[in-house]
Amino acid sequence: MSAVSDVTRMTAAQIAGLISSGEASAVEVTTAHLDRITAVDERVHAFLHVDREGALAAAAAVDIRRGKGEELGPLAGVPIAVKDVVTTKGVPTTAASKILEGWKPPYDATIVSRLREAGMVMLGKTNMDEFAMGSSTEYSAYGPTNNPWDLGRIPGGSGGGSAASLAAYEAPLAIGTDTGGSIRQPGAVTGTVGAKPTYGGTSRYGLIAFSSSLDTPGPCARTVEDTALLHAVIAGHDPRDSTSIPQPVPDVVAAARLGATGDLTGVKLGVVKEFAGEGAEPGVMAAFHESVEALVKLGAEIVEISCPHFEYALPAYYLIAPSEASSNLARFDGVRYGVRVGDDGNRSLEEVMSLTRDSGFGPEVKRRIILGTYALSSGYYDAYYGQAQKVRTLITRDFTKAFDQVDVLISPTTPFVAFPFGSRTSDPYQMYLADLYTIPTNLYGGPAISVPCGLSEGLPVGFQIMAPTMADDRMYRVAAALESAVGTFTPPEL
Repeated sequence: MSAVSDVTRMTAAQIAGLISSGEASAVEVTTAHLDRITAVDERVHAFLHVDREGALAAAAAVDIRRGKGEELGPLAGVPIAVKDVVTTKGVPTTAASKILEGWKPPYDATIVSRLREAGMVMLGKTNMDEFAMGSSTEYSAYGPTNNPWDLGRIPGGSGGGSAASLAAYEAPLAIGTDTGGSIRQPGAVTGTVGAKPTYGGTSRYGLIAFSSSLDTPGPCARTVEDTALLHAVIAGHDPRDSTSIPQPVPDVVAAARLGATGDLTGVKLGVVKEFAGEGAEPGVMAAFHESVEALVKLGAEIVEISCPHFEYALPAYYLIAPSEASSNLARFDGVRYGVRVGDDGNRSLEEVMSLTRDSGFGPEVKRRIILGTYALSSGYYDAYYGQAQKVRTLITRDFTKAFDQVDVLISPTTPFVAFPFGSRTSDPYQMYLADLYTIPTNLYGGPAISVPCGLSEGLPVGFQIMAPTMADDRMYRVAAALESAVGTFTPPEL
């Protein structure tokens, strides 16, 4: 058992090596992580549901298959946490909303099926902003998740639970979803790595929809290599998703390992002029500029790039995403599944539906449904939603033009470090600014990754790398090179 005494602090690649060599069993590794969850999650609240029985059964199955000499995937036996917006057969999936409380899906999402096929062990479902609408995980119907770096601060959102589970060493890998930055922003403020793949590069089948043209499932980890290994497992064409891209997945693992050698000779990095720091904390910009200098020392060339329409990304996003949300969330009506309120035999269907949605949805979800419904209403569609889609086209053109000049674009991931609970909930606009630097990529559809690049006031700062569509390997190469130069960052002991 000595081989796994510190297994919760190991990378996924190291854990996979231990299991593959027979130095540790998958059951031992899983038990260690479940014990860690028991020890610290009361303070962190990263998980909404821990599937102890299912995790141990999956781990035992891996050990049996390995004992028989079967060929297993590179991450077989490695534990993983899954964001609660991804359906898991027989395991509660609530999207952190009261309206889905207790719901157990009858099927797995495609990415969950691929995790199971790879022999990975699902520990449970992680906390999030309700229906992925938020930037701090304060909008979960089941209470916020705390940032392991400072339990009085937010872990980012909407996927704060997945990021916090990594930073608290409760899991070596996690699944998140990114609609406007919900993988990258939590990664930045928790000192972990979060990648948004190319839209359509990972399947949305089985993902509870927020904004269908933006939602992208993706990998989260503590190192770039681990993130790439998980990316390779979950990515690829899925005929059940009409937006899935029927192309081979770039070799992101090889790219990460190439980047780890620390050689970026000939790589052109575009610094986005519009993200020059206005509104950003000085400590964040200082860490970003130090990281840029580190990349130059590795041979990278820096080019200043102007993307003039990026400044309109935030308002465009907050018309497009709520509009799609108002349509997607219409299915939660108390009739087909989920919570039903007021059905006493004396009320009409409309009354029951209204009472159910009023009781089941939280304030941020209601806010976005109202905004989206208004933007799509007769007489306002062209003025709001239609105009926002035109802006989206202009932002896409900015990206296309930029990638004619450079290999990737770089910026801070967030304008500020993790903020204290309650400091922004009274002003939605200030909360929305958390995603200022991440939203343009979602509107474009390309891949982006956040990697830790330093500390400001003792809290992590994220460095964002954006690449062209289906060039996910480029961002992994640069991210791994940066990680090799600046190292990783460890939170204080809980």
